[in-house]
Amino acid sequence: MYRLLKILSLSAMLAFAAQVHADPAEVQQAAEQGDAKAQAKLGAMYLLGKDVDKNEQTAAEWLLKAAKQGHLEAQVLVAALYDSGVGVKNDVKQATSWYEKAAAQGHTSALALLGKNPIAKGGVAFNYQAMRLSASKQIPTEYAKKILLSH
Repeated sequence: MYRLLKILSLSAMLAFAAQVHADPAEVQQAAEQGDAKAQAKLGAMYLLGKDVDKNEQTAAEWLLKAAKQGHLEAQVLVAALYDSGVGVKNDVKQATSWYEKAAAQGHTSALALLGKNPIAKGGVAFNYQAMRLSASKQIPTEYAKKILLSH
């Protein structure tokens, strides 16, 4: 799992180097009209301070709106925000709930962080709690970059 997070991290950083630019006004307008993808993108922009002033609370608000509409990456990102207390009050139950929503859609990282990844069964024993803590520190930045890169 750690290797998967590392690969995702590296690929996101390389792709992000392409300097994706989004017009904040256009993204904001679409987000306000209820577009989940735009809400996730706006949240990612605020989380990273990309083309807007960095604001973790505003980021969490927009990402939560997208997550509630079923945006998969936003669900995982919101879970990590609750796990780490970034932009929201630390709440492990809320984090678990959001990871479970993503896992129900087959998100492999969410499944792994919940200790429910069927691929890992019978393999090396993992300390899922430590892995989840580590992931909660990496996911916000990496998933925000991933969201910004999506079309």
